[in-house]
Amino acid sequence: MFAIVGQIVAIFIPNPGKCSLNLWIGTLTALIASFHMWWSLDRALSFDNDNAVKSIRIQFLLRYLFLIAVMGVCGVFFGEYVLAAFFGITGIKIGAYLQPLTKKISTLIYGEEILPPRIEYIDDKDLKETAIEQK
Repeated sequence: MFAIVGQIVAIFIPNPGKCSLNLWIGTLTALIASFHMWWSLDRALSFDNDNAVKSIRIQFLLRYLFLIAVMGVCGVFFGEYVLAAFFGITGIKIGAYLQPLTKKISTLIYGEEILPPRIEYIDDKDLKETAIEQK
């Protein structure tokens, strides 16, 4: 949604093609970084405490080196529109900050939150009973 608003603004910039390209490169980079964050945190939860912290720090550094590399490439090839790439990258953060507001709006419109309820973890006892029933 944030990138679409940025795309509308890009129409009024002197060279909208390069600006749009940088905006969507930044948006794609933010999506990749978000997926990597989910993957690295999910993976780190399977480690013990010391290794989990170490893994999270390493993956954090890799993610930010990737973001710096993308900004560098955009700066070299499209120097005057590197801010559009930064705008696309930060869109994911702005979306996270606006989540409480969008939740209130969806509750007002639909009468309830449209997202499914959070999945609760089942006990090992329930898991064992289900496994026995499936045999």
